[in-house]
Amino acid sequence: MDFPFLIVFLIPIVAVWASFLFVWVVKPKNTSNIKLLLAFSGAFLLALTFFELLPEVYEGHDPKTIALFILAGILLQVFLEFFSKGAEHGHMHFDLQENKFPFLLFLSLCIHALVEGVPIHGNDPILYGIIIHKIPVAIILSTFLINSKMKLDWALLFVALFSLMTPMGSYIATQSEWVGNYGHILTSLAIGVFLHISTIILFESSQGHAFNLRKLVVIILGVGIAYLV
Repeated sequence: MDFPFLIVFLIPIVAVWASFLFVWVVKPKNTSNIKLLLAFSGAFLLALTFFELLPEVYEGHDPKTIALFILAGILLQVFLEFFSKGAEHGHMHFDLQENKFPFLLFLSLCIHALVEGVPIHGNDPILYGIIIHKIPVAIILSTFLINSKMKLDWALLFVALFSLMTPMGSYIATQSEWVGNYGHILTSLAIGVFLHISTIILFESSQGHAFNLRKLVVIILGVGIAYLV
């Protein structure tokens, strides 16, 4: 069953702020569980991309054109990571200054979040995948912002604006006539972004280049749950 648009709009916002408040109150020290959640989210999102988005976007459209825009989505995410330094999949390599707003990090994360909102359309499995992906990333981002030199006002502004981007992508996708005519192109771009992000999360090297058994279990669990959704 598809969600009403208001819920589609609110859930990503709540997920980001709940993650920020969790970090603010709990101040988690153990990052291994967050990394496992990140691995689960990557597997879940990757599986949903194959089960839900790919069959839908290829239906009734030129396969080569769709493949071209999927590749463009992968390249778009690679480009964004020059500025975000991999924050979309849990890496934070910035030295934030107290009186400076990190515009490049903000802009790259917002473009990523905007694109990932496009294919939701009230589609609950994809919404689940986006939220499960967003929560560990928001936890890692919030931990970084709170522990940085940046003033709290700037951090709160960052989180507030970032939380709006995915709902904005969904809003544009449902309200824009242009997107209605060319939505398959933007969905293809989103698929490329999802493929890049999820595979980086799943296959980047673990400590000592070992593939952790717990990580393998949560990946299998993520794929299995995505299949059943």
